[in-house]
Amino acid sequence: MRPLEGTLVVTLEHAIAAPLATRSLADLGARVIKIERPGSGDFARSYDQRVRGLASHFVWCNRSKESLTLDVKHPAAATILARLMERADVLVQNLAPGAAARLGLSHAELSPRHPRLVVCDISGYGDEGPYRDKKAYDLLVQSEAGLLSVTGTSEEAVKVGISIADIASGMYAYSGILAALLERARTGRATRVEVSMLEAMAEWMGYPLYYAFEGQPPPPRSGAAHATIYPYGPFRTSEGASVMLGIQNEREWASFCQGVLARPELAGDSRFDSNFKRNAARGALAPIVEAALASLSAAELIERLESAGIANARVNTMAELWDHPQLAARARWRSVGTPAGAVPALLPPATVAGMDPRMDPVPALGEHTDAILRELGFPQAEVARLRAERVV
Repeated sequence: MRPLEGTLVVTLEHAIAAPLATRSLADLGARVIKIERPGSGDFARSYDQRVRGLASHFVWCNRSKESLTLDVKHPAAATILARLMERADVLVQNLAPGAAARLGLSHAELSPRHPRLVVCDISGYGDEGPYRDKKAYDLLVQSEAGLLSVTGTSEEAVKVGISIADIASGMYAYSGILAALLERARTGRATRVEVSMLEAMAEWMGYPLYYAFEGQPPPPRSGAAHATIYPYGPFRTSEGASVMLGIQNEREWASFCQGVLARPELAGDSRFDSNFKRNAARGALAPIVEAALASLSAAELIERLESAGIANARVNTMAELWDHPQLAARARWRSVGTPAGAVPALLPPATVAGMDPRMDPVPALGEHTDAILRELGFPQAEVARLRAERVV
């Protein structure tokens, strides 16, 4: 039995943060009812058409859910929402600021009637403060959180290539909901979970924040290389490929000089005998390292690095990640249904012994509307009327 079997999650969600959180709950067995706008649904459904006509973000974040179309602003929607809240264990929403409260779905309004209902609100900037009503998209929050100031090259700031602020807030929502469910099991009462995208991203910025403590210079933008550890980054090989390697301590530095660079005397060079010195003297050290590694093929360099016990990695493309031998060897791929047919999907990263995660299909828009309404006690004639009035 999966740990969240029997747990009903109702979610008014769009984009990435809340859908990733609720998909993670579904992975653990929760039943997730996703409420979507009739006709168009979650706007992430139309981001692109890269997965056999379906959107890549949507396929990633929405497996194992049921789709209920509902115009939540229609007066008749209130009865449907009320019946759902009577049964729900968790309500998740990342609507525009204030929208859930206007629908009567705030924790303050719901808690007296539903004391066992966990309410999770995800927003850009939180409930209070001057930014409360400011629109928040992933790239905008990356910018506000200072991430762009430490990402990119010395000439240009660059965003992270994935929706990292959404992912961070989604994962904090997921862990917060799990904590709230544990608290409910202990006390019999539920609580509210609030997650701000800015605060989630600011937490992940802890290292550069402390590196720049009390006005010290922040980490410089350094492309794909580490900003403050050297050598740690990509290095070109004789055929023009790149190999990523990282030196973490002085033992590894000595081994690197001996077994990879074939320059054992560098280990004792007083200019380079600590990471602080190597980083400060990067201008002098980089040409030495780069010249030595450029004489090797990628295969030769990786062989030397492995023999010397130096961490390394290939700089893979998406095609190479699809075919990664480690993912294949550990049997991490499964098949998941979608409205466009079965597609491969990765197992959740946390492997729980004795538990198979739920890996059910990605729903079509409104696929489960009639079945859910009948379950809530609406006769078929009433369901037909709700459709005719475009409530669902």
